[in-house]
Amino acid sequence: MDSTVLYQGKAKNVHSTENEQELRLEYLDQATALNGKKKDHIIGKGSLNNQITSLIFSYLTEKKIPHHWIKQLSSNEQLVKRVEIIPLEVVLRNIATGSFTKRLGVEEGTKLPFPIIEFYYKDDSLDDPFINEDHIEFLQLASKEEVIELKENALKINQLLQTLFEEIGVTLVDFKLEFGKDYEGQIILSDEITPDTCRLWDKETGESLDKDIYRKDLGEIVPIYEEILTRLKGRGA
Repeated sequence: MDSTVLYQGKAKNVHSTENEQELRLEYLDQATALNGKKKDHIIGKGSLNNQITSLIFSYLTEKKIPHHWIKQLSSNEQLVKRVEIIPLEVVLRNIATGSFTKRLGVEEGTKLPFPIIEFYYKDDSLDDPFINEDHIEFLQLASKEEVIELKENALKINQLLQTLFEEIGVTLVDFKLEFGKDYEGQIILSDEITPDTCRLWDKETGESLDKDIYRKDLGEIVPIYEEILTRLKGRGA
């Protein structure tokens, strides 16, 4: 298999394959926060995130959600469809926390009356700023119709993920999605869905089961990620 590295990211490397429409993602044993300003090598993290996102994408396959994931190749690698990433982070919030509470003065832990969608411009040099739909149109990041499609997809995925995490005793607080266009121009879910990209709270204790453990120096994240993987594997058992 061709091992040419096409892109080196904070949490993943992207490799080409013999099929030009497919890529190999290599999940790294690296944790980052504050847009890469905080960084640590954490053994086992890449494998855990690869396994977690593979299980979640497999679930989304059953639910007929179009996405880039094809299959898990090894403990820290997966095969995906090549897409042209839309440079937007689509954030969906079910409960107020993080920057949302600071920006709007909303009390931490407030359950939102409806899911709130936010957009962030994917640009590390600008620290991925919060933007609105007029900004998206001005920067020509996506058309109005595509923005509608992104929002509809995010809401549908939110319902499915809430159901999935509910089954394993976890509250889906908020999460980040990325989308891309495949070779036919279809918008499909891309990137990953892991405790790196979701805020997850244990339904019984309310404790964080995600990267906030690392962001806030609350402890070791490997046991936390192992807990999420164990619960997902045991789902329906």
